[in-house]
Amino acid sequence: MVTIRPMVEEDIPAALQLWQALPGIGLRDADSPAALAKYLARNPGCSVVAVGGTGDLVGVSLAGHDGRRGYLHHVAVAPHAQKLGLGRRLVEACLAALKADGIEKVHLWVYAANEPGKGFWKHLGWRERTELVLMSVVTGDNPNA
Repeated sequence: MVTIRPMVEEDIPAALQLWQALPGIGLRDADSPAALAKYLARNPGCSVVAVGGTGDLVGVSLAGHDGRRGYLHHVAVAPHAQKLGLGRRLVEACLAALKADGIEKVHLWVYAANEPGKGFWKHLGWRERTELVLMSVVTGDNPNA
């Protein structure tokens, strides 16, 4: 039995461990425990985790918004728990929390070479936005920000 519940600060070490173990998840220095705790505090109830019957974290979805648009980051399910609808449940829980906050459009990023990831999102009804180009700038001294 798997329970979906809001992510709390105490879940961060297990979430990082899961993210680090999966291909297709790109972590940066901005994904430090302190930064993630700040993100959770800024977006209470938007991120969720899936906890297995033994209390182990088997899935996680980091979500938040800027008051206008929502964002999903690092949606992940442990390999042994994949293909059971858990990813869909995580995403649906995040979307419901964002909608409750008045957010009606949500974005996410997938590496261009991550074909399984793109397939997952398309299966859930998301569409690829080929008319947009992501542009970034680092405003500090850390190129891995």
